[in-house]
Amino acid sequence: MNSHVNLNDLEVGFDVPALPGMDEADIQTPCLILDLDALERNVRKMGDYAKAHGMRHRAHGKMHKSVDVLKLQQDMGAAVGVCCQKVSEAEVFARGGIKDVMVSNQVTDPVKIDRLARMPKLGARILVCVDDPENVKALSEAAVRHGTQIEALVEIDCGAGRCGVNTTQDVVNIAKLIDAADGLKFAGIQAYQGAMQHMDLYTDREEKLNAAIEQVGDAVTGLKAQGLDCDIVGGGGTGSYYFESSSNVYNELQCGSYAFMDADYGRILDKDGKRIDDGEWENALFILTTVMSHAKADKAIVDAGLKAQSVDSGLPTVFGRVDVEYLKCSDEHGVVADPDGVLKVNDKLKLVPGHCDPTCNVHDWYVGVRNGKVETLWPVSARGKAF
Repeated sequence: MNSHVNLNDLEVGFDVPALPGMDEADIQTPCLILDLDALERNVRKMGDYAKAHGMRHRAHGKMHKSVDVLKLQQDMGAAVGVCCQKVSEAEVFARGGIKDVMVSNQVTDPVKIDRLARMPKLGARILVCVDDPENVKALSEAAVRHGTQIEALVEIDCGAGRCGVNTTQDVVNIAKLIDAADGLKFAGIQAYQGAMQHMDLYTDREEKLNAAIEQVGDAVTGLKAQGLDCDIVGGGGTGSYYFESSSNVYNELQCGSYAFMDADYGRILDKDGKRIDDGEWENALFILTTVMSHAKADKAIVDAGLKAQSVDSGLPTVFGRVDVEYLKCSDEHGVVADPDGVLKVNDKLKLVPGHCDPTCNVHDWYVGVRNGKVETLWPVSARGKAF
């Protein structure tokens, strides 16, 4: 599916870590690899779940930042579109042919608003979240200036403590302004409860989501009383999608990490007390790393350090092994405990990153692997798009 690059023009070790047809053992490290079979199973599973529960799935592109992965989520998982967090991210997906693009965040800077208002000319439906009446006016003026339409959702703070309004009256007031504004269309509610996604216990997550569902349901009722229907009531993450989908309030899920998984998400527990990476979802994303030194008898040094990953949510784990453990890292080095001396220089390990989103953002490529062979390369299309 390599939609953004001619691989024939690239050379291993200079431009890319691998090329299709290579053995997995020959991939240059450190780099990101995708187990394509596991990825496809995850994507199909979420798509089947959403359809079975009458939900739409708007896949969160901030996790993978890849047009190719998003297209896979549309083709195999029936994703209806993409969530982005930045205008620059959204531009990459719109230019990559994605036709339904939501900035699930506020856009308030005049230059960014102007860019947002131009984006429908790329042939995409463009949506944005609002929590400030003054922002409505600025968005409207930009849309009118460019002869386009922006769809706007009112964001509710349903527990994350970040953006969003807190009361039904505030939701109604902003929604009425959107509905009356030239160049804008009221699209619904954004209500993502991000603060509870990584709570270990299912029951703790459920308690937080029940409060959010009540708050969002009250807002939907308040809007209906004013003649305002919500095309989208969106939210839901990898740690909560089953609550939103059974709420009779939400109609769109915005899960992202389920497709790749990481160590931090993997440790949370399902309703039966099992880790969610032990049956619910599979690890599909890995940092491939090579042992570069074993001068210390009980420690192996690998080439995946801080510059190859984000450790904000904890250190990576070594996939499929209990005999070695990733202990710490500096800029260019990772220290792996090897008490029995089982590793050798140039051995490769697969690491499950602590936090997939920011880890993906420091790499240029995904190397897609199937049955021990490199099948494809996908660029991390929106890497570094932070503005």
